[in-house]
Amino acid sequence: MTGTLRVLAISNQKGGVGKTTTAINLGTALAAVGEKVLILDIDPQGNASTGVGIAEEARPVTSFDVLSGKSSIAKAAVRTLVPNLSIVPANSDLVGLEAEMMEAGNRPFRLRDAVTALIADQRARPNEVPYNYLLIDCPPSLNLLTLNAMVAAHAVLVPVQCEFFALEGISQLKETIDQIKATLNPGLEIQGVVLTMHDSRTALSKEVETEVRAFFGPKVYATMIRRNVKVAEAPSHGKPILIYDYDCHGSQDYIKLATEVIQRERQLRAA
Repeated sequence: MTGTLRVLAISNQKGGVGKTTTAINLGTALAAVGEKVLILDIDPQGNASTGVGIAEEARPVTSFDVLSGKSSIAKAAVRTLVPNLSIVPANSDLVGLEAEMMEAGNRPFRLRDAVTALIADQRARPNEVPYNYLLIDCPPSLNLLTLNAMVAAHAVLVPVQCEFFALEGISQLKETIDQIKATLNPGLEIQGVVLTMHDSRTALSKEVETEVRAFFGPKVYATMIRRNVKVAEAPSHGKPILIYDYDCHGSQDYIKLATEVIQRERQLRAA
C-alpha cells in the first residue's frame, strides 16, 4: 500500500501491557505535533474509544460495521476532543464477528480492503487534509481481528510491560509477525518495541529492559514509558494523558515516543 497514510498495528497478545494506553497517547502526541491521526479500535472492550471520551451511546457506527462491510472507515470515524485526532470506535458487537467471518474467503483481508478504500477516498478528495497515521488498537490475543490488523498494517508497534512475565509470548508474537510477512503481508515490519510501566528504581525493570533490548536490538525505542499513576487515571476521565495532565512524566514520555516514531518513519521513507 502506498500513499501518505501509514498504518501501524499496536499489538501484543498479552493483556495489560499498555496497548490501548499507547494507541490513545501516541495518537494524541502525534496529533499535537501536527499529524492527522485516526485510531481504529478493534478491541471488543472498546477501551480506546472510552479513553478518548466517546461514550458507549455515541458509537452508532463502529469497527464492526467496517469489518462486516457495512461502512467505510471514513464514514465510521468520529472526531475526539483532541484536534487532528479521530477514532473509529468499537463495542462488544465485535465478539460475534469471528463466527460471522468464518465462512468468508476474504476473512484475513477485510481490514486491508477497508484501508485500501480509505487511501483511495483520500486521493479522490485532494482538498481535504488526509490522515497521516492510522493506529490500530488490537485485542489482547492473536485472533482473527489481530490477524486482520497485521495484514492491513505497514508495521507493528509492540508495547512490552517491564514485569516478570514480559518476555512470555514475545517470541510467539515475533513468529506470528514473521509468518504473516511470509504468507499474507510481505511488507510487514516491526516499527518498534516500546517498554511500558518502566521503573528505573527496580532491578526487575532494568533486567526486562536488558532482555528485551537483547532480543529485539535496535527495534526497541530509546524512549521508555515510565510508571506513572496519572497515565492510569486519565482513561477514567475519558481523556488522553496529554489533555489530563500535560506536565506529568507520562505525557512527556509519549511526546518523546511520537518524535521517535516520526523519525523512524522518515528514515524508512528516505531508504
